[in-house]
Amino acid sequence: MELKGRVLVYSIVGCPHCIRAKNYLEQLGLPYTDVSLDKYPQCREEVRTRTGKNTVPQIFFNAIHVGGNEELQKLSDEELQELIKDVQEKEPPPDAPVPPDPLTAEDDEAAVGFHCEPDEYAMLVQELKGSGLIKDRMYNLRTYKNCFVGREFVDWLVKKKGLGREEAVDMGQKLVMEGFGHHVTDDHRFKDEMLFYRLLEDDSESALNAGVTAECQPRPAGELSEVIRKLILKIYSKHLSKDGKKVDYKGIGESPEFEDYVTLTAQLQRVNVTDLSREEKLAFFINIYNALVIHAYVKVGPPTNLWQRYKFFNVVSYIIGGHIYSLQDIENGVLRGNRKGIGQLFRPFGQDDPRLPVALEEPEPLIHFALVCGAKSCPPIKTYSAQEVEKQLKIAAEGFLEGDDGMQVDMKKREVMLSKIFKWYKVDFGAQNKEVLQWVHDHMSAGEKKSQLSELLASTKYKVSHMSYDWGVNSK
Repeated sequence: MELKGRVLVYSIVGCPHCIRAKNYLEQLGLPYTDVSLDKYPQCREEVRTRTGKNTVPQIFFNAIHVGGNEELQKLSDEELQELIKDVQEKEPPPDAPVPPDPLTAEDDEAAVGFHCEPDEYAMLVQELKGSGLIKDRMYNLRTYKNCFVGREFVDWLVKKKGLGREEAVDMGQKLVMEGFGHHVTDDHRFKDEMLFYRLLEDDSESALNAGVTAECQPRPAGELSEVIRKLILKIYSKHLSKDGKKVDYKGIGESPEFEDYVTLTAQLQRVNVTDLSREEKLAFFINIYNALVIHAYVKVGPPTNLWQRYKFFNVVSYIIGGHIYSLQDIENGVLRGNRKGIGQLFRPFGQDDPRLPVALEEPEPLIHFALVCGAKSCPPIKTYSAQEVEKQLKIAAEGFLEGDDGMQVDMKKREVMLSKIFKWYKVDFGAQNKEVLQWVHDHMSAGEKKSQLSELLASTKYKVSHMSYDWGVNSK
């Protein structure tokens, strides 16, 4: 179909409603111009001004604003043909939105401030949260917090929506299947009985992305990770010192980008992380770990003593893919292949733990130079992409070992001084000191320190010590 005018679609990467709207236009044979707000962030304010909305897609036929995907799909045949006739016969008027110059595209931006339209069950969850059905329940002298009863939910749908009981039960089952909630002990599917169910977002009061509904249909984890990575990168670039070691947490907490990040974390609740490749898991969980630390420093505050640090790393968490992941779970459970962490008596994930399939099959020692715990002795903050993660991790290790926080050599004393990381996680680097030093040598860039270490390893006459770890906050 040839058009004198123009159909313009504003979208963001991974938005299901954007994809549906564009597919519908293609089925109609209508050419359209897709303006991704990921690539053209300068268009965001114009879209807000023209539409008064922060959702995408936003669709224009010449100067006529149709709305989003739902409004497009609901157009009658007569309304649709009138719009098509307008773009077939008329050129865009002066007040029609104009596509941006392709030369102004920015590939490293996240669509800050925009989000996809909520799906049907996300809207149902919002109604359920306002229904009064969710409350603390008691059974066999045990309290189950923030629950609703299957039978009461069905009664509510029958009365509020005018549904039959069978249809209402199907809707409850769909709510569970879509990942919005589950039986409190995961023993039952949804039933029209006196059974307790809980919304996923109410599973943990300590999870920093709890209490918010994941409105969008779940994105592929790799795609969501990339959006998060880009947003983190933007936050880092504005609030990091030049050496990448100090963070302006107060500035982050007051920034609009951080508000957008907090909103984005709700999408972690229903993301599928089980089927990720090793490289995707590395990039995803390293980025999420570092972002979770910053999120916690802003919202909870940094730990200041040993007990607070223990509590911080074991309690601070996100809901990811329907399960709670603390910082310890991410580091030791996922990235270290389910190995015991410092002071842990048991592996993070038991044999029947649903998170166990997410763990790497083999631990990755290089993650120790990528995870940022918020202390001064931690490695510099960076972000990681699935496509380049192995290369990026090797570079991170080289950089850390080149610095005095990572390793020092005293040739007079024939002593190698290593970061405490190599003591705490020695099993990841080698069984004996020689194996650990050989690992360090193999992961250093060429230079004087590497030459000195080569000489000591060749002589076999050396001693190894570990430097004190500065737990002071890496705050600007």
